[in-house]
Amino acid sequence: MRETETHMFKGATLFALSFVLIAPQSRNFLVGVFAGTIETLDKWAPISYLLALALVAAPVVSVIMVKSWPARVEPENPMAKYNREAKFED
Repeated sequence: MRETETHMFKGATLFALSFVLIAPQSRNFLVGVFAGTIETLDKWAPISYLLALALVAAPVVSVIMVKSWPARVEPENPMAKYNREAKFED
């Protein structure tokens, strides 16, 4: 995706979100969902916090793994020493 397409997508998304957050019904729904999520986290306290920690830690661990992964080394061509072309120096 080109940079201009990315900016257009971000702009359209922010424009749509502004209308969603302006409407009182959708705002009340989102606040209710957020409150219900907090209640559920408190109700299932030890397990839910561990699950939330795993969901947050997984992408961080993935990024660390990808950045620290060793670079792939291309194997040497075993037929290179049998090259048919003669090497002449000018």
